[in-house]
Amino acid sequence: MSEPLKIHHIAVAVEDMDGALAFWRDALGLNLGGVEDVPEQEAQVAFLPVGESHVELVKPTTEDSGMARYIQKRGPGIHHLCLEVADIDAALDALKKKDVRLINETPLTRDNGRRYAFIHPKSTGGVLIELYE
Repeated sequence: MSEPLKIHHIAVAVEDMDGALAFWRDALGLNLGGVEDVPEQEAQVAFLPVGESHVELVKPTTEDSGMARYIQKRGPGIHHLCLEVADIDAALDALKKKDVRLINETPLTRDNGRRYAFIHPKSTGGVLIELYE
């Protein structure tokens, strides 16, 4: 696998977007880059740039979404680390050859065209990792 290009974002699961923004934006001083509804993930996401990366605050919009179940089980906090790669197909192939457990064997595509896949935490020492191309 080629070396990841950068940390694209760190996603933080939140129950209350306004409360989370009170810390990340108002107390810590990060700029709010925007807030989007992400229907395919049943979530609302706030983007806060930090250098070439950003913090994503992710709030579930339904009670039975994956993020809602995550918060119910583990509570709010860091959800995943996202690494940007130049070629996600090559990255996934290399990980498969190393017997790394993947959640997504092939990349998924967001509405904006960005391709992504998740690596299972059982292969990473407990950290959910997302790859972005």
